Amino acid sequence: MPAQEQGTTLMTARWVVGHEDGRHVLFENGEVAFENGRITFVGHGFPGEAARRIDCGDAVLGPGFIDLDALSDLDTTVLGFDNQPAWKKGRVWPASYMRAGPREMYTPEDLAWQKRYAFTRLIRNGITTALPIASLFYREWGETPEEFAAAADAAEELGLRVYLGPAYRTGNTFVTDDGEIDFHFDEARGLDGLKAAEAFCRDHEGRAGGLIRTMLAPDRIETCTEELLRRTAAASADLGVPVRLHCCQSVFEYESVLRMHGKSPPEWLLSLGFLSERSILPHLTVISGRNGITHDGPDLQILADSGASLAHCPLVMARGGLALDDFATYREAGLTIGMGTDTHPPDMILNMQAGLLMGRLSAGRPQAVRSEDMYDAATLGGAKALGRSDLGRLEPGACADITVIGLDDPAMGQVIDPIQTLMLNGSGRDVRTVVIDGRVVMRDGVIPGVDEAAMQVQAQAQFDGLVRQYPDRTHGHPPLSDIFSSSYPLRRAAS
Repeated sequence: MPAQEQGTTLMTARWVVGHEDGRHVLFENGEVAFENGRITFVGHGFPGEAARRIDCGDAVLGPGFIDLDALSDLDTTVLGFDNQPAWKKGRVWPASYMRAGPREMYTPEDLAWQKRYAFTRLIRNGITTALPIASLFYREWGETPEEFAAAADAAEELGLRVYLGPAYRTGNTFVTDDGEIDFHFDEARGLDGLKAAEAFCRDHEGRAGGLIRTMLAPDRIETCTEELLRRTAAASADLGVPVRLHCCQSVFEYESVLRMHGKSPPEWLLSLGFLSERSILPHLTVISGRNGITHDGPDLQILADSGASLAHCPLVMARGGLALDDFATYREAGLTIGMGTDTHPPDMILNMQAGLLMGRLSAGRPQAVRSEDMYDAATLGGAKALGRSDLGRLEPGACADITVIGLDDPAMGQVIDPIQTLMLNGSGRDVRTVVIDGRVVMRDGVIPGVDEAAMQVQAQAQFDGLVRQYPDRTHGHPPLSDIFSSSYPLRRAAS
C-alpha cells in the first residue's frame, strides 16, 4: 500500500471544490490541507505549517469520485455493441451449454489479475471509492470468496477504497433449443452463495485500516428467488453492510418479474422487505410508465420512500439504447442518485456528460439538469448511498480522498466555471493526481508499480482467449464470423 503522507500536506489549485453548509462551493485559487488521512483545512489563507506542498496549477481539485457499479473484469460491451440480438450472439447461455454444464472461462489467476487491472483503471479516472461489478456470463455460477480475497489484496496494494462482496444468484436465463428465453433456478446453490458472501463480509470488513469494506451482491432481480432476497435483506441488516441488486434495467426483466410474481420489481422488493437505506439499485431505467412499460404502479415513489439509492450508469445504458426517463423527475421524487460506470473505460467524467445530455433530451429542456447535479451524484450521492458523510466532500474531518483534473489542455477550451467546462470538454484522461486516505496513489498520471502497456497486452490476450470460446456458448454454435460482424469487409494480408 502507498505510504500515508506524514505531517500536513497542503495542496493548491486554480479551483478547489470545497464543502460548506451541506453543499459544494468553489474556491478560486484555493487550498486544501490534510494530515493522517483526514482533511484539516479547505479555503484561502491556510494558517498552519505544511510538511510538503503540492501545487496543482491550472486544475480543479475536488473530492474523489464514488463508483457504485465499477467494472472489475474485462469489459465485453464491445462484443454486443453491434452484434444483436443478445440471445443469438452468445450473451445468453444456450440449452446445450447448460446440459454440458457451465464452466469457468477464466482461471483463478486470470480473475485475480483482472481485479488489479480494473482497479488501476478506476484510479486512473479519478475514482477513489468503488463497488466492483463483473459479468456472471463467463462463470460457472457465481463469484467466489477466494477471488474477492485476491481483490482485497489488489485494492490494498494500490490504495483504492472499495466495498467488496462475491456476487451470487439462484437462477439464470438460457435459450431453449427452440430459441425461446427461459429460466433455470437452483435455490440451494444460491443460498450457499449467500452464506459464503456473509462469511466474506465477516472476515474482511474494515481491513487495511478501513480502506476495505464489504457488501452483499445478489446478481439481478430476475435471477433471484424470494427466499434469497429475504435472507439477503436480513443479512444486510445484521451485518450493517450495503446490498446492491441490479433492478429495472430492461423490459425483459421487468415483465419477467411481473409474470413470475404478479408485481413489478419495486412492488415485489417492497413486499419482501428488501428495500432500505442500505439498498443500491443500478439502472432503474425501466419502471412503471417509462421506457415502454405500461404497468400502472407507483414504482418511483416506492423506491424514493424506501430510502434506496439509484446507481445511475448513463453511458452503458445508452450503449444499449436506453436512458433514464427523466433524471429531474427521479431527483424531484426524492430518490438518492449516485453514479456508476459499469463499462470500460470507467470514465466518470464521460458518464456525467452522458447523464447530463440524456437528462436534458428526455426532459426536453436544458434547465432540467445542470452540471452540478451530475457532479453531486458522482460525489455526494454516492456517499449518501453508502451512509458515509466522510466521503464525497472536502471539508475538515472528511477523508482525504482527492481527485485533481487538469484544465490547461487546449482541448479543454475556456473556463468560466470549472464544473461546467468539465461537463462540456473534460475526460477521464485529464485526471492528473489522485489521493485516497491521505495517500498519493497517482501523481501526474503515473500509478507507482503499474506498467500500463504490459497490462494492455495481457488484457487483450485474455480477451482473445474468451472470444475463442464463444461458439461453444452461443445458440446453434455458429462460427465466430457469424457471431461477431465486421464494421466493413475485412481483408487480411496473405501469410
